[in-house]
Amino acid sequence: MNDDPGWQAVFWDIGGVILSLESVQHAHATFVEELCDRYPCRGDADDALERWRTVVGEYFAERDELTFRPARDGYDRAVAAILETSVQREEWRPLFHDVMDRLIRPNPEAVETVRTLQASDRHVGVISDVDHEEGEWILERFGLLAGFDSYTSSEAVGWTKPHPAMFETALSTAGVPAERSLMIGDRYRNDMKGATDVGMATVAFGAEDGPAVDYRISRLSAVLDVVDGERPEP
Repeated sequence: MNDDPGWQAVFWDIGGVILSLESVQHAHATFVEELCDRYPCRGDADDALERWRTVVGEYFAERDELTFRPARDGYDRAVAAILETSVQREEWRPLFHDVMDRLIRPNPEAVETVRTLQASDRHVGVISDVDHEEGEWILERFGLLAGFDSYTSSEAVGWTKPHPAMFETALSTAGVPAERSLMIGDRYRNDMKGATDVGMATVAFGAEDGPAVDYRISRLSAVLDVVDGERPEP
């Protein structure tokens, strides 16, 4: 357990931490439904949604270990599997973004907590397994992008967490030592263990317990207690 309060940098994951995954799931389901209203689909909306989830899941499962694969290519596959006719990305993408814009939400206290840290003298960055432009769009959608000091995406690095290059790239960009840096994440292997392996301290928001967890929080505002050197309420 690292109890030193002298944190110089705080890094955030996007999906599951800043971004509510429940809202993303709802947005994807709504997109599939509206896609089937616009174009002829194979089966009904429930069949289409199940096919979407299966194809996207298989696409990422085919990934070569920790090599990055863009989500947009998986969505291309899923759209092709759902529709009876060929629809190019430039045709379905505007609908996808319209639905996402309407329905995605930040997790409670995420925006307020990030902004409070952005107003401090600490380096505040992002380390996320995300398509680069999509991550930027999400952060801009929540009014947070301009306030981040750095943004490290898997697409830019070419690897996904827990590959050490993700964390080492972010630390190098920030110019801060690993032992003075916090990683806030929701997945044990990817966020907690990956950060610990390069010497960072970790804040688990939903991630399972294990030796790589330095701090556990149930509310994102408790991050402020951690950076101030206080023990957050369980």
